[in-house]
Amino acid sequence: DGGGSPGTYLADRVSDKVACCFDGGVVMGADSRVSTGTYIANRVSDKVAALHDSIFMCRSGSAADTQAISDYVRYYLAAHSTEVGRAPTVKTAATLARRIAYENKDNLLAGIIVGGWDAVQGGSVYVVPLGGTMMQMPFAIGGSGSTYIYGHVDAQYKEGMSRQEAQNFVKKSIAHAMARDGSSGGIIRLVTIDANGTEREYIPGDQLPYGP
Repeated sequence: DGGGSPGTYLADRVSDKVACCFDGGVVMGADSRVSTGTYIANRVSDKVAALHDSIFMCRSGSAADTQAISDYVRYYLAAHSTEVGRAPTVKTAATLARRIAYENKDNLLAGIIVGGWDAVQGGSVYVVPLGGTMMQMPFAIGGSGSTYIYGHVDAQYKEGMSRQEAQNFVKKSIAHAMARDGSSGGIIRLVTIDANGTEREYIPGDQLPYGP
């Protein structure tokens, strides 16, 4: 997968995502570059996929694999919501993603972050890395660009951030990853979810908050 030698193929890869809880909700964001080897297949991809009204998934790894997982989870959540007569929880969405990833771990290349707001837990973030485990985290990073920003997020994250602080944290973390990682780039897509609904934001490539 991605080798380019006879009998192999280059898979479209998506990378670089960050999600963070704040006091009342969750901010999720990602870059927009999809690469096939050294070729940029899509420079404005949307890697923050809606699973339900207030639940989203950040995708990294194989574009095809993560799109398939998000499609399955979206379908199952819609059926579940209709059956129980209420909106699903973020944990339910993450558990569905985890089950699909784990039961197909030998055939998938998928790193996932599921986040959102529900009436049970409020804002929450779950990470489902390669292999299909599941962990609830106050914030999560993933994708190839994440290896460059562990020091940054450890230094900058703090508990009880405001909505604006969490948005700035996610924007700057992604911008720093995009600056260092060749597989990351394009624009930043940001989604903020709380009890009042969902807000999307778009940060163009010439306005990225890269810097100290």
